[in-house]
Amino acid sequence: MNLRTHLAVCDPKALDSIFAPYDQCQFPGVAVAVAIDGRPVYRRGFGLANMELPVLLTPGTRMRIGSTTKHFVALAFLLLCEEGLASLEAHIGQYVPQLHSVNDAVTMGALMSHTSGLRDVFQVSMFMHGIGRTITDAQLLEYYRQIDDREFPAGTGWSYNNGGYLLLTAAIERITGQRLDEVLEQRIFAPLGMYDTRLRRWDNDFLPNSASLHMLDPRCGYTKVTTGMELTGAGGIVSSMDDMLRWLHHMDAPLVGSAATWRVLRSPVLLADGTPTSYGLGLVADRYLGLATLSHAGGVFGGNSQMIKVPAAGLDISIAVNRADANAIDLAFRVIDACVPGLEAVANEPIDPNVCGVYRSPRSGRVLEVTALDGRGVLRVDGGMPMGLSPAGSGAWKMSPMFAFLGLTVRTESGGLVFGQFGSEDVLERLVPASAAVLGAYSGRYRCDGVAVTAWVREEDGEARLITEGRFGVARYALRPLGAQVWQAQALDPLAPTGGVLTFAERADDFTLNADRMRNVRFQRVA
Repeated sequence: MNLRTHLAVCDPKALDSIFAPYDQCQFPGVAVAVAIDGRPVYRRGFGLANMELPVLLTPGTRMRIGSTTKHFVALAFLLLCEEGLASLEAHIGQYVPQLHSVNDAVTMGALMSHTSGLRDVFQVSMFMHGIGRTITDAQLLEYYRQIDDREFPAGTGWSYNNGGYLLLTAAIERITGQRLDEVLEQRIFAPLGMYDTRLRRWDNDFLPNSASLHMLDPRCGYTKVTTGMELTGAGGIVSSMDDMLRWLHHMDAPLVGSAATWRVLRSPVLLADGTPTSYGLGLVADRYLGLATLSHAGGVFGGNSQMIKVPAAGLDISIAVNRADANAIDLAFRVIDACVPGLEAVANEPIDPNVCGVYRSPRSGRVLEVTALDGRGVLRVDGGMPMGLSPAGSGAWKMSPMFAFLGLTVRTESGGLVFGQFGSEDVLERLVPASAAVLGAYSGRYRCDGVAVTAWVREEDGEARLITEGRFGVARYALRPLGAQVWQAQALDPLAPTGGVLTFAERADDFTLNADRMRNVRFQRVA
């Protein structure tokens, strides 16, 4: 059935202009493939596959697609459900034994839809130990045998969670008696002729026809850095853009998976109170400038990707970059702009400077920082990555298209902010800026047994520092005061991910750590 309601066109010169900054032969770059009504109309590679070799990227080069992996793995589990070997309503403890009781009663569907409320052990590990440590799935899984709290009751909230797909991987492997690599190859990739697609657990494995990843170093050059973690269901697939076009075309009339399975994959999950999210099982159902889209992006250290369908225009796009300073999501949106005429305009009003500042919720402890970049609003949540804001009228903002799937909203109210996500709202008060950066009574040694981490808060050479040490190593952060009792932690390793926020108790006997998707981790002072 042809569901097209918009005319899609391909002007190669217009698309070439989008990728012109990457059209060179001395730096890493971009691979892109575009199809209209299932017919490839634009296939290009720009830049090097590897800065050590004179090999250019092509649409046939294998590249990491990061979290785009998730819907493939969700499909693999649903195929097991079709065979009667598994169930979305089954608890993870049924398939993965010996988890802490807090973690084992979550359903498989909640894991795949990011509504489980479990702690994301990828986030925990990267913050507490930094990056570059060799950490296996089995080692990360041990966290779920020890962590004794949740971020929220299952089904009552939404938080993107790579750890859920670690548990999903373990469940699939236990049910089938096979490695996830074999399950994906036999049940999905081989039947569809996706011969350049496979699971690549480690970046230091040799795999023919593969692009390398390139991080930015402090001197604005490129360097090799990996997370060090084993990559499986959360984001381990490599694919070519040609293979991804085959996959996008297959999604129009799937041969692998029943119609019922694909309805579940595509349908945004409802929270317990009936509020819809924009996330199905590994797929994002959202809108861009009035057009319905189906997509999932992926980010890795030194690269990222975007896979997106625009059904009303019959448009399929797959883009991957192998450099940290290019954004595949933004490039894909620009391709849509060029291929689908007459779209709505993006609201692009400057933010009121009076709104800029730091805000904290007395109830949840979450900290938001609103700043302006070139006059446009930028939001950081709990020290996480900066996200663009788009005006929504009457002192309200929503996320820019790149982050719209998160469902976050912000609006001013009585000198503070109301922060929302999928219907749930939290009131935040503006913090009075701290007048001095002296740790004083906050200095000391702290411990969180739930994540098996010891933390030191102390002065080093006149600078405030946070040092965390756990089972896999040590991470170091600079501290700066945001307000009374509230300090921001920023990684001293320039290649490490974003930082977090510490809120000290009034008596200085404990502090709570929030860091992007890691909420309310409580550290208690020890002698």
